[in-house]
Amino acid sequence: MANKVISDEVRQQVEAIVAQFNKTELNGKGRTSYVARFQGKYLYLDQIAYGRKGPICRLTFNGEMTNWGFAIYKYSDNRYDADEWFFPGSQHVNGTVEGAMRAGLEAYPS
Repeated sequence: MANKVISDEVRQQVEAIVAQFNKTELNGKGRTSYVARFQGKYLYLDQIAYGRKGPICRLTFNGEMTNWGFAIYKYSDNRYDADEWFFPGSQHVNGTVEGAMRAGLEAYPS
């Protein structure tokens, strides 16, 4: 059963994953960087590009670091949609934070 709040330990792991991804995958490529925000059982991944922050996706913590639920942000509807799977990058969604960030780079290239 999913927790109602993401623990501090999981938050620290996520922050480390995001920092490593930004360093290894995005550093020096003229791309955006990711930032994480947490609310209850949700992890929101936003991209910062050209000084502006925008939503990319929402992950739901399901108790394991390799089993996050995924919802892409749809700018057309201004909402997160867990049922939308027809977008560039969807093949990267694999239950991990890294997979979600890779999907976001294709869905919303900078």
